[in-house]
Amino acid sequence: MHIPENKKVYFASDQHLGAPTQEASFPREQKFVNWLNQIKDDAEAIFLLGDLFDFWFEYKTVVPKGFVRVLGKLAEIRDSGIPIYFFVGNHDLWMHDYFEKELNIPVYHSPQKFILNNKTLLIGHGDGLGPHDKGYKRMKKVFTFPLFKWMFKWLHPDLGVRLGQYMSVKNKLISGDEDAKFLGEENEWLVQYCKRKLETAHYDYFVFGHRHLPLHIQLQEDSKYINLGDWIQYYTYGSFEKDKLTLKKY
Repeated sequence: MHIPENKKVYFASDQHLGAPTQEASFPREQKFVNWLNQIKDDAEAIFLLGDLFDFWFEYKTVVPKGFVRVLGKLAEIRDSGIPIYFFVGNHDLWMHDYFEKELNIPVYHSPQKFILNNKTLLIGHGDGLGPHDKGYKRMKKVFTFPLFKWMFKWLHPDLGVRLGQYMSVKNKLISGDEDAKFLGEENEWLVQYCKRKLETAHYDYFVFGHRHLPLHIQLQEDSKYINLGDWIQYYTYGSFEKDKLTLKKY
């Protein structure tokens, strides 16, 4: 992807809209929509790296109620011709084709390589990668097992969504994280994942979310790991301009 001189590519992750309740998260939704409204004038593309919603499940004809402001803003931006790329997180991993059909936004379920102005980026949500996080990895296998998804969809949406929202807020295994604090490079499992990937291929930037902690770590002289933080405490995002990716705060 070539980025013109006056344009930028933006990255954001972990808004967790709906947590702990839709009413409590409404100011955060407004703030995120205001940010989208601000960046649309110079955005060449926008990457959303998962957990936009604290819980999301797509039935055949039903999606969770609410979030109309952020969905409407995403539709407006996409209809204007700006590409948007969405990576599912561990809280919205049951996303199927609603974004693709309704908003024309591609949805990815695993990290993907992108090239921006000759810089190679590996982009994803970050859950379940690298060593450790074993409790969440076991939980994810259950949640993504086809029989479990088939059984869950037969719950009435009023029950299924309420149950999913309760589990999403209460169960730490779903989060896959301890309290967001820097553990040191040797204990940061996404850092270990990035270093292992560098053994077989070069990436200028690794860009992930999930940790709820803004991080900018030099892996090699020409390779960096960026964690985008969240829109609960930090309100941080990534901005790629010319050939450099930086973390910024809204």
